[in-house]
Amino acid sequence: MPCGSRGPSRAVLRGAVPAAVLGLRVLVLSAALGAGTVRVQPPPFPFWDPSLPWHRRLDDLLGRLSPAELVLQVARGGAMGNGPAPPIPRLGIAPYNWNTECLRGDGEAPGWATAFPQALGLAAAFSPELIYRVANATATEVRAKHNSFAAAGRYSDHTGLSCFSPVLNIMRHPLWGRNQETYGEDPFLSGELARSFVQGLQGQHPRYVKASAGCKHFSVHGGPENIPVSRLSFDAKVLERDWRMTFLPQFQACVRAGSYSFMCSYNRINGVPACANKKLLTDILRGEWGFDGYVVSDEGAVELIMLGHHYTHSFLETAIASVNAGCNLELSYGMRNNVFMHISQALAMGNITLQMLRDRVRPLFYTRMRLGEFDPPAMNPYSSLDLSVVQSPENRNLSLEAAVKSFVLLKNVRGTLPLRAQDLSGQHLAVVGPFADNPRVLFGDYAPVPEPQYIYTPRRGLEMLGANVSFTAGCSEPRCRRYSRAELVKVVGAADVVLVCLGTGVDVETEAKDRSDLSLPGHQLELLQDAVQAAAGRPVILLLFNAGPLDVSWAQAHDSVGAILACFFPAQATGLAIAKVLLGEAGASPAGRLPATWPAGMHQVPPMENYTMEGRTYRYYGQEAPLYPFGYGLSYTTFRYRDLVLSPPVLPICANLTVSVVLENTGLRDSEEVVQLYLRWEQSSVPVPRWQLVAFRRVAVLAGREAKLSFQVLAEQRAVWVQDWRLEPGTFTLFAGGQQPGQKTRAPSEVLSAQFSVTGTARPLRGC
Repeated sequence: MPCGSRGPSRAVLRGAVPAAVLGLRVLVLSAALGAGTVRVQPPPFPFWDPSLPWHRRLDDLLGRLSPAELVLQVARGGAMGNGPAPPIPRLGIAPYNWNTECLRGDGEAPGWATAFPQALGLAAAFSPELIYRVANATATEVRAKHNSFAAAGRYSDHTGLSCFSPVLNIMRHPLWGRNQETYGEDPFLSGELARSFVQGLQGQHPRYVKASAGCKHFSVHGGPENIPVSRLSFDAKVLERDWRMTFLPQFQACVRAGSYSFMCSYNRINGVPACANKKLLTDILRGEWGFDGYVVSDEGAVELIMLGHHYTHSFLETAIASVNAGCNLELSYGMRNNVFMHISQALAMGNITLQMLRDRVRPLFYTRMRLGEFDPPAMNPYSSLDLSVVQSPENRNLSLEAAVKSFVLLKNVRGTLPLRAQDLSGQHLAVVGPFADNPRVLFGDYAPVPEPQYIYTPRRGLEMLGANVSFTAGCSEPRCRRYSRAELVKVVGAADVVLVCLGTGVDVETEAKDRSDLSLPGHQLELLQDAVQAAAGRPVILLLFNAGPLDVSWAQAHDSVGAILACFFPAQATGLAIAKVLLGEAGASPAGRLPATWPAGMHQVPPMENYTMEGRTYRYYGQEAPLYPFGYGLSYTTFRYRDLVLSPPVLPICANLTVSVVLENTGLRDSEEVVQLYLRWEQSSVPVPRWQLVAFRRVAVLAGREAKLSFQVLAEQRAVWVQDWRLEPGTFTLFAGGQQPGQKTRAPSEVLSAQFSVTGTARPLRGC
């Protein structure tokens, strides 16, 4: 990986380091060297010398490692007994744990951490800037806790700095259990958010990385988990065009952002397991995209090449296939004699060369060098971060801001929302449902664990408004198998305003657990209908806590449900964010947009195991309208779009398009709006999406004011896959608005359109 790395966070410093910092260094080593031992010594070997360029240091380090030591470094990337990567005491090298989760906070690590909203909710904010800030705050806490762990000689799971985040799989199916971890169904949106996450997590220091990113699950991975078959043996059969135009673009954006690692997925791709797939890991990732980082397997994925897919017949054969395909690090679940431990035998047989093994180890140590492990701590500003930054007021406030920005207003009849604060004083507010006061169900999976004092359920948050709040769950848990109707009717009947909190949670959708249908779980729909009946015309507001789309067509169709707010899994600040949005406080007018389509019913849901894109996502949806489209969301104010200008209206084949549009807030409230630009091909030679998101921006506009916005649509965004990326001449339509064009369920603002033409002859994109 040294030399030629992309992105400002990966810049290679070639200048000499000031002599003042070359004297003493402090090394904290593991129990193998004496836990907590502090050694003060000058750099003993050239690889410890920070004045040397990275490649010289790596050459020196790798040249000192025996084959057995090299094998252990690639074989000990896993969980439990399989990690950490062992120390090398004779060289002063400490252990290192590669198994760290940073999806939206320091997940699963020992100790407290700030919990930001789940990834799909963050995507609904349509804000790369917000994603950057959340990722950077996450890295600050990960780094601070790592510093504390290392000082204590702790190298157990989730104590390292190399993150298995972000998740860039396309939300191609509404019932997939891991939809919540993704950024939704659009490859461009996912790619833009991935870029911000990677850069935010890794930081902007020219020499050091705060925490290293790892983009997963690579690739063509989006269900099933367990319905109708297991993810551990599934073969994703995908057309090359769909692979290139839907499942790969966001991962290429991750490479361009400078990510240090990728994680290969459990599944096969057209018969070849991802972690033994040379086309994927070498030809595309490294050859076409120029990636020079490391590839780590998903947990147990290398073993499953043999045990699940039966692609190989022994662990030796599996090691040969995986290493030669391009996998650097095996993440095994607790195994000691795991697959990569058989590399030694493959070396002896000549099936893996020693140079190949060194090449696989090289980016692992380069990553550790860029994290600062082999430089004096005084050189690295991140080494001074301590536990005082964990759960800081700034991070808690950011968690609240992120939750507010993630909410999507799906319905709001007759101005049900916002509520007026002055009207709530002395009123009775009923907060009901299994999500009303159960902290456990508000976080989603891979969640950090904050101190209980910082967790606000809907009930706790609404109790701060000054109203008289009454509560009943109706069901004790999200599956809602047992329902107490009498108590619900009693509480709702005495209320002036009713908030019904329904959804899924990890009991219903999560890793290894798909849903079987779109229905509200158990008796939840009955609970909602009983609440509406008992409210007898008083306002009923439905709050939804879910990732995969739900069938709430009854609530959408009945005006007795005055408003529906999609909250996703907002984590620790849930109740505070809900209170702010319900009142429409400053900065809390809803502006989120759905990052995925909500089907109108199971008749619109194709088979999970079929990987064609036909009929899936807004880009290839059928003719029948969904319940809620991708990019949809309402506001407390109104917007008007005008003066769409495309420049130039006639483009040479390789030129970019400049777009400007005026956005006016015509309502009475200050608010944000998500401006969306979509491109439609009018004369493509191959099948293409019906239209494609090509730009978006979340922008604040004061009531009665306007903003002129400019965008650039790159030539590569017009490219189509015809055995290669190709630009074609023809006519194109550009749409601009706060939503997709031509939707049945829509916001009141208009969508503008204009055409432009591209001249010249078709040519490969790489020829421009």
